[in-house]
Amino acid sequence: MSLRPHPLEPVPEETARIAHAAFPKGNPYLTFRDVLGTIFQDDDFVALFPSWGQPGLPPWRLALVTIMQFRDHLADRQAAEAVRARIDWKYLLSLELTDSGFDFSVLSEFRDRLLTGTLNLSQFVEDQNGPAIGQNHPS
Repeated sequence: MSLRPHPLEPVPEETARIAHAAFPKGNPYLTFRDVLGTIFQDDDFVALFPSWGQPGLPPWRLALVTIMQFRDHLADRQAAEAVRARIDWKYLLSLELTDSGFDFSVLSEFRDRLLTGTLNLSQFVEDQNGPAIGQNHPS
């Protein structure tokens, strides 16, 4: 897999409309996206990918999925299913409601890249001074 950085997409209009209707009192993932954006950019992960080969999934999305997976105590299959099924996750990840997600095996491959690469994800998140989404909050 190679990385061809792209600018971050805004939350699709329909996803935003439905998410705000579904969570009129708010939701931690909607608030996270609205306040901080995504905290990651594709460029943050350039060192982990070769410049040749088939393009991979946007690493900023996989990093956020990994964090949400940890926060919600989900296995890889469950996290991949949450990307397919949960409106709040689609909102945070800038996905259309009809997006079918990805195969669960992508998550372990991404973690392997993090472990063997030069990027320390937990240190990066700490350096960003973002909200503590790694902690359980009422949903």
